[in-house]
Amino acid sequence: MKSFFKYLLASVLGVLLAGILMFFIIIGGIGAMVSSQDQPVKIKPHTVLHVELNQPIMDRNSNNPMANFDFASFSPIQQLGLNDILNNIEKAKTDPNIDGIYLDLTAIPAGIATIEEIRNALIKFKETEKFILAYSDTYTQPSYYLASVADKVYMNPEGLLMLVGLRAEMMFFKETMEKIGVEPQIIRHGKFKSAVEPFMYNKMSDENREQVMTYMGSIWNQMLKGISQERNISIKKLNELSDNLTLKNAKAAVENGLIDELKYKDEILAELAELTSTTDDSKIENISLSKYTKVPNHERKSLEKDKIAVVYASGAVIMGEGEEGTIGSDRISKAIREARKDSSVKAIVFRVNSGGGSALASEVIWREVKLAQEVKPVIASMGDVAASGGYYIVAPAQKILASPNTITGSIGVFGLLFNGKELLNDKLGIHVDVAKTNNYSDLGTFSRRLTAQEREVIQFSIEEIYETFITHVAEGRNMTKEDVDKIGQGRVWSGANAIEIGLIDGFGGLEDAIKLAAETAGIESYRTVNFPKLKDPFQQILDELQGNVRASIIKQELGTEYKYYKALKNLTEMEGVQARIPYEVEIY
Repeated sequence: MKSFFKYLLASVLGVLLAGILMFFIIIGGIGAMVSSQDQPVKIKPHTVLHVELNQPIMDRNSNNPMANFDFASFSPIQQLGLNDILNNIEKAKTDPNIDGIYLDLTAIPAGIATIEEIRNALIKFKETEKFILAYSDTYTQPSYYLASVADKVYMNPEGLLMLVGLRAEMMFFKETMEKIGVEPQIIRHGKFKSAVEPFMYNKMSDENREQVMTYMGSIWNQMLKGISQERNISIKKLNELSDNLTLKNAKAAVENGLIDELKYKDEILAELAELTSTTDDSKIENISLSKYTKVPNHERKSLEKDKIAVVYASGAVIMGEGEEGTIGSDRISKAIREARKDSSVKAIVFRVNSGGGSALASEVIWREVKLAQEVKPVIASMGDVAASGGYYIVAPAQKILASPNTITGSIGVFGLLFNGKELLNDKLGIHVDVAKTNNYSDLGTFSRRLTAQEREVIQFSIEEIYETFITHVAEGRNMTKEDVDKIGQGRVWSGANAIEIGLIDGFGGLEDAIKLAAETAGIESYRTVNFPKLKDPFQQILDELQGNVRASIIKQELGTEYKYYKALKNLTEMEGVQARIPYEVEIY
């Protein structure tokens, strides 16, 4: 027995020491990775900028090494923010060592408005005499939309170009709720506020279908217009190709002018070698977007006194501090406040990519944006989506820019509670008994239905918040509340729709918003600074190691399905009245 405990203790001690050693090895490896990120990169003449967009594209990338680390291969995941991608394309325009851009495309895990910004940057790049060459084994509609700007668009001979139009698929749970004995208790304002419809109906309401067809048709037309301009194919013909499923194979895509030639990868490399005056395609100088970020930009000035603050707000709007990837009311309002009080910051660009969330958190952020707008120009820049609470927080901005493909509007609020009495009592045989000090101490409990008076009180709160919402929009957009209500009611719009009804001022991406901010502030020489400030990488390792490792592993295991886990997690964290878009929009 004595020997048993001795070996047991030795085994436990060995495991403990091994764990500690592994921890320091991981920290050392990540530390080396972080250090390497700071090292500048030099490139040779006749280099090709290799653009491969196969990782999710955020507005800005976190500098947290744990968020971009593959623990299975113990290597960093190459991930860039939209700001880095746009800066790289702009830098490549005047870089004498860059001969051109190679778009190496598959599916692009990004919103269509993000793709639109990258596409516009590439169109500006074409103003130089440098080439853009695009290739893919198979094109999705978004990847082809991006590729269509290239001088030459190539595809694998056995590949396929999907051009079939857009669709919206929504799941409805009314019968599911009935089968399991759970009653959704829905309080909302706005006939278009369809976030709760999956619990009310078995199909889209007429109002919901109307709004979906409106913004979806707008986005599709924008894509067709862009393809038509670059490929010299009429929009009518593009729709005919889609309606008739004409593009049955790669050969049909060439015959109809969407693809220039069918080639294999080795032939693409041979053409790149020719374009860069390289005798051997194995010796082509190329650099990835992530590495090119580390190439110094000698054209960029960084010592200007005047600054434009870019405040990034992405994700669900929530109360509290939040983290990168969410819009925490405390963290974002503090960032806006810091930019407002900094005398060297002459204007603020508020970059929003959010479908909304907590109405109260939106109000907290709205207040700071309004205060900032009173002392310096605030220009709002919408990403893929800036709707409901995401629109609420930009309403006070002096000017609002968006992509024609941005999803916005959804000016409405709702509350959703569930009554699980039948599930508990009849299905599971569970009975709940409550002891309470006052009549309504159990308001919102899962074990019973709302009373008429409780529903009336919640409805009153919903109406009051909606009134506040449209008042803010009316003041910010110089409209009457009645006019806002007509385009509100929870209705979702595309950016192209939004400019017609006065919800935005113009089309443009992040760079356009920065230039407009400078013009409005009356400054020509400036530098940009980003808010909220990102934490030091090593501090993030110490503060968030456990949580980020868990999130990283879940993300790697679920892959592209991670978004469903994240959406479910956001659903379980919803508190209070919500100003939230009814769904997430993805273009395939």
